[in-house]
Amino acid sequence: SHVENTDDVGFISALIDRLSDELNIDAGRVYITGISNGGMMSHRLGCELSQKIAAISPVASNIPVNMASVWSPSRPVPVLIINGTEDPLERWEGGEIRLGRQTFGVVLSVADTVKFWVEKDRCPSSPVVTQLPDKDPADGTTVWTEVYGGCEGGAEVVLYAIEGGGHTWPGGLQYLPEAIIGKTSREFNAGEVIWQFFKEHPVE
Repeated sequence: SHVENTDDVGFISALIDRLSDELNIDAGRVYITGISNGGMMSHRLGCELSQKIAAISPVASNIPVNMASVWSPSRPVPVLIINGTEDPLERWEGGEIRLGRQTFGVVLSVADTVKFWVEKDRCPSSPVVTQLPDKDPADGTTVWTEVYGGCEGGAEVVLYAIEGGGHTWPGGLQYLPEAIIGKTSREFNAGEVIWQFFKEHPVE
């Protein structure tokens, strides 16, 4: 929600502390993922609560332009970014987020969002790029990955780029018509890929 002066970061920080106190959670395995606004919150928490969060995976979301110079994680944070090249809301090339006649701020491109994390995590600047096999030719999407490994502190930055994909969760529901949100990729299940990434990146 866009309620003024709501301290979302403070709330989530307190929630993590409370769960740590009340339940036997592994404090080195607190992860954040989300799509769209939730993806932006993932980026934000990765930067502002990096001491409590092991890794993040923002889906269909880019970093807001006005935050790119402000956000600064206190440690290298492993990041898995999942975006579609044909996302009509958070466009691949960045710019204004539009839904109908409403606008919701201006975001970086996917490339600059990746670059933000590559620089923050002090990764090698050239990734290993892999074109994945087209498992479902009928879905109108294909996937390539960019892996920036060997970043500081064992972090890595990974992009799953969905050629033809929309403002959607891969392997998830086509929750609105394709004309509004674009295609949902059936090439992989985002939940499984994200969990695999998270499992590999606890805070040591």
